[in-house]
Amino acid sequence: MFVVVGEALVDLVGQRGGRTLTAHPGGSPANVALGLARLGDPVTLKTRVGRDALGMMIREHLEAGGVRIDAGPDEDQVSTSLAIASLAAGVASYDFRIDWDVRSLLPLPVDTRCLHTGSLATVLEPGKTNVIDLMRREHDRRRVTVSYDPNVRPALMGDRAQARSDVERLVALSDVVKVSDEDLRWLYGDRSDEDVAQAWLASGPAVVVVTRGGAGLYAVAANIELHRGAIPIDLVDTVGAGDSFTSGLLDGLRRADLLGGARRDALAAIDEASLAEVVDEAALIAGITCSRPGANPPTRAELDAVSTATHPG
Repeated sequence: MFVVVGEALVDLVGQRGGRTLTAHPGGSPANVALGLARLGDPVTLKTRVGRDALGMMIREHLEAGGVRIDAGPDEDQVSTSLAIASLAAGVASYDFRIDWDVRSLLPLPVDTRCLHTGSLATVLEPGKTNVIDLMRREHDRRRVTVSYDPNVRPALMGDRAQARSDVERLVALSDVVKVSDEDLRWLYGDRSDEDVAQAWLASGPAVVVVTRGGAGLYAVAANIELHRGAIPIDLVDTVGAGDSFTSGLLDGLRRADLLGGARRDALAAIDEASLAEVVDEAALIAGITCSRPGANPPTRAELDAVSTATHPG
């Protein structure tokens, strides 16, 4: 059903200025895959993760959640990647130690309905070339829904103008795009979220969603604009929140039967009520993740329990 392509790594998380770090399995695409699996969606993660101690931590974490891992033929020679996350008031900033030399990603399983990628997988050489080639191939074939989250990491993006051009090129290859307001601030400065999202929508995608943290979200589709307020949460940290939103967004579109090549026209014609239902549940999923440490997205049962408590009867 879902194929996610991108990095799986270990987040070493600690308070800014502190000396104690706690290890959490992470990586944006890996978090998205885990979120989908915990919601009950069949998902394969194509990634680069070793069989060292950190790699085994990641594997056990993902496989326990139901993710199928495809680490390629040379996994025994891979050193697992690291992200060092420093927290201040619950908000994370990152430093990376990444190995992204992913080889051929073809072919996708025949039952794939959605390909998701983004983050470092579409930025770091040498692997990014194969990832972008896959996005372009699937965009041209029109057999699966292509989903993209830039998940901007300025320390690894290089020149801002070039990064902006690269992101726009990948947006145009995608059907569903999720981006944070922080990403847009770095890419576009003071240009409004609404202006950028509308421009991105005009370049090809069917749906563009901008997440705004405590300010809610903004979503656009053909002839639809949605502004949604934030869901009240007890914030522990924001690690993995955007990835959990993406999982919820894609799961909601699947549940609405709007994924896959045969449903491209239906996705492009999504109505306001359906889009609102999908993004509201995605925001709730992200909120649950923010209420506990690390990238720890909810299961379907946990989501249903919170939904029932929030909307009894």
